[in-house]
Amino acid sequence: MQDCEDDRNQVVKGKTTMSKELGRVAFIGLGVMGYPMAGHLAKHGVAVTVYNRTAAKAEQWLAEYIQYGDCATAATPRQAAEAADVVFMCVGNDDDVRSVTLGEDGALAGMSSGAFLVDHTTASQQLAVELASACAAAGVAFLDAPVSGGQAGAENAALTIMLGGNEEDYRDVQPLLDVYAKKTALMGAAGAGQLTKMVNQICIAGVLQGLAEGVHFAQMAGLNVDAVVDVISQGAAQSWQMNNRAATMAKSEYDFGFAVDWMRKDLGIALDTGRELNARLPLTALVDQFYADVQNMGGGRWDTSSLLRRLTH
Repeated sequence: MQDCEDDRNQVVKGKTTMSKELGRVAFIGLGVMGYPMAGHLAKHGVAVTVYNRTAAKAEQWLAEYIQYGDCATAATPRQAAEAADVVFMCVGNDDDVRSVTLGEDGALAGMSSGAFLVDHTTASQQLAVELASACAAAGVAFLDAPVSGGQAGAENAALTIMLGGNEEDYRDVQPLLDVYAKKTALMGAAGAGQLTKMVNQICIAGVLQGLAEGVHFAQMAGLNVDAVVDVISQGAAQSWQMNNRAATMAKSEYDFGFAVDWMRKDLGIALDTGRELNARLPLTALVDQFYADVQNMGGGRWDTSSLLRRLTH
């Protein structure tokens, strides 16, 4: 069995080393994103304690990754955090974050002064500010760190992470983030990471609706969709969504990827924040309603590219 001490605090994937010594980490939330993210840490020799609301999922993770070293499960977020220098979270929404962070059994109650709390959940800016304040009172550093790249990005260690918080804190934990990210960037103070993720989702929504309409038009015109995409993807129309979703859209395949339910949650956060900022988001609001139509068709768990199904239903 590989000893986690062998690799800890060494260069990670050829990138920066840790500016301070960090030992055990905790990972709270083992969904389609958190499960592989925590796994990458274990594979790199980091001592990892995991917590998941469904305990069977945590036991499954442990059975898969115990071979890589010092890994364990915990019965509560607090227990997971008690021996951790860094606590990562990747759960569902604001309420889920509060439930695993605050209170008697929350992670913060078990954390020591000088530890780091890193929240990978896509949540509100207000929550990030709230947690930053609670962490500061406990002597804990906080970084809001939502991710982009979806399940494939998590599984392939190719996520993009946008962060809010203190520069020194970011540099301290960056080598751990580099284990499962291809790009990380500090965007500003607490909450800036979440605001940046909102921009990300706003842009994706518009691109996907345009792609859905383009594929639909090509189909109605009797064109070969694959041939059309092959040529236009070499020009200004190119996008990640076109490269990775156009072919499956044309085949009406949506049982994978980033779920419509999750996208509606994210767009709801963006729209609420937009109203507070007096930012005008008419296309985002429209696409959000299109996703509501997809949900009403029973497609809440379909991939976000299922906007096309709404046009052909």
